[in-house]
Amino acid sequence: MSDREQYIEPDNSYYKPSRDPGEGTVGLVVVMTVLFVILTTVLAVVYFNKRKSGDTPEVIDPSQPSTYISVASPTPTPVPPLTENQNAVLYPGTAMVTIDPEAVIDTNAVPSSRGLTETIFTGTDNQFLTEYSRENPIWFEDPINYGSLAGIFTFRGNNFRNCASFGYTNISEGTITQTWEFNNIGTLLASTLNFEWSGLRWTGQPLAVKWPSNMKSGMNLYDTARNKEDLVEVICAALDGKIYFFDLETGAQTRDPINVGASIKGTPALDPRGYPLIYVGQCDNNGTSGIFGMYIYSLIDGNQLYHYDAAEDSAYRAHWRAFDSSPIIDPDTDTLIWPCENGIIYTFELNAAYAPGTEDVVSISPVRTGYKYIFNDNSGSHMGVESSIAVYGNYGYFVDNTSNLVCLDLNTLHMVWCVVLGDDSDVTPAISEENGIPYVYIGTEVDNQGGTGQYCGAAYVYKINGLTGEIIWQTSEPCYTFNGETSETDQSGGCFGNPIIGKNSISNLVIFSYSMTKGLMSGNKLVAYDKDLGTKVWEYDMNIYSYSSPVDCYDAAGQAYIVIGDSIGQIHLVSATSTECRRLTYLQCSRNIGTNSATTSGLTFEASPIVYGNTMVIGTTGGSVFGISLG
Repeated sequence: MSDREQYIEPDNSYYKPSRDPGEGTVGLVVVMTVLFVILTTVLAVVYFNKRKSGDTPEVIDPSQPSTYISVASPTPTPVPPLTENQNAVLYPGTAMVTIDPEAVIDTNAVPSSRGLTETIFTGTDNQFLTEYSRENPIWFEDPINYGSLAGIFTFRGNNFRNCASFGYTNISEGTITQTWEFNNIGTLLASTLNFEWSGLRWTGQPLAVKWPSNMKSGMNLYDTARNKEDLVEVICAALDGKIYFFDLETGAQTRDPINVGASIKGTPALDPRGYPLIYVGQCDNNGTSGIFGMYIYSLIDGNQLYHYDAAEDSAYRAHWRAFDSSPIIDPDTDTLIWPCENGIIYTFELNAAYAPGTEDVVSISPVRTGYKYIFNDNSGSHMGVESSIAVYGNYGYFVDNTSNLVCLDLNTLHMVWCVVLGDDSDVTPAISEENGIPYVYIGTEVDNQGGTGQYCGAAYVYKINGLTGEIIWQTSEPCYTFNGETSETDQSGGCFGNPIIGKNSISNLVIFSYSMTKGLMSGNKLVAYDKDLGTKVWEYDMNIYSYSSPVDCYDAAGQAYIVIGDSIGQIHLVSATSTECRRLTYLQCSRNIGTNSATTSGLTFEASPIVYGNTMVIGTTGGSVFGISLG
């Protein structure tokens, strides 16, 4: 018989209180007992029903009470796997890219304190604007995401301008071997008519791209290139006015050159979306077409799709419209960003359209917007930009010919801050995000510190807060220079090669190259600085000067190697760690190797190289391009 049946009569008679006080007390106890039994019964029914439904009651282990009172930690977001199109050197991408618009600008970097004047214009009719806000805001993220194909798309690879190598470089023997040479680059008479441009010069970096099969099928590639499954195409723009195309592995030409018809000294750019477009600028007003500016070509058939002369713009240096800088493209907003030596920072809404594997047609319809600026202490005849622009989020960083390092908001075309460097600089700013803050690394030449003739001066290098313009540290190295009566006779020393932003095993370092450290036309030095302190960690001395940028590359274990070419055709291979470096070997390159006319004379590396896998590609001023195997 159940507990319930003990207290409830079968005939459902109800409880009636007794008139006897003693009897009432007993009755109250009975009532309380009945209520307790009912509650216990209900809980028991709930328990057994849950057991029948399959729920398992929680069993508490008294030896581990904290298990049941602590809040579970969130599961870390897994790192996405490296894709075929991403650069292993930059993996995994860690840059957060956040900008605080309320960051307080350093007192010494406030643009208005120098009487800044800014001008914005747009459209074919040069409509001037007092305020500007980009309809589709620009925002560049971690550089590992720059480029939808495997390759090197612009000078120093991406929007941070921090990487001219792609993929792992697995070095076991520490050797350098010259594997191929193309030596048919010609010359073009300069506009001054007193010398000929030849070969590849500063910055002159090659590009490289691995086209997918569905794109190659529609391109004007030679059959051998089109049918090669793993073709990596190398692209070099030269001072004879042509763009050349090579097979990375063999050096064989992959298609006919594009004839721009005007000298090209800087580094062109490929479209990071994988569109078959190349952007190239001329360095001299020596073209036969009368155009002095920039060009966009289709890499489907080599036809020119667009050119911009910039002659009609009200530039401070309207007579000099060279585009030596290497442009950058924001793929999300379809925007081309390109500083010019006339003193204007151009952005073009490209309105580009391309559908691979369908009609094999690429089209563009650019709409231009220009920005120019000047300070009270600047002369308009000296405005102009030769360095390429580096971009973090919507902040663009560049150096002009009046020693201004500028941070420009690309969405409002308003200057955020400006730092006056200790001398002239054509180096492209390099960005490193550290603890969530972008820092800009930059170096200067020895150019404006003395009068005519030879002297020794200081080449300055800086670490600058990219949000505020605050100089975190500054140091220098002595370098020699020669100021001639004309610019054609100058021979400057200092920083011409771009800095290395250390990664993997040397992530604590930034490395600068100093030219002419032992005298005029003599000596070069790679100096590694601690990123945080600016103190010198190690240095690598060379007997011969170099204007070429050093390139850092890494094996799968993160071991760092540095390659650099010098002014007599030597290539140095250096092993680097966070505390020291050592030369593994060097190679004296030869022209016309394997023939009776082989020679080591007349070789100068001024252009910057790239490293793709274990192959280095570098051009010379004499008209040769070399493929170099690192192993």
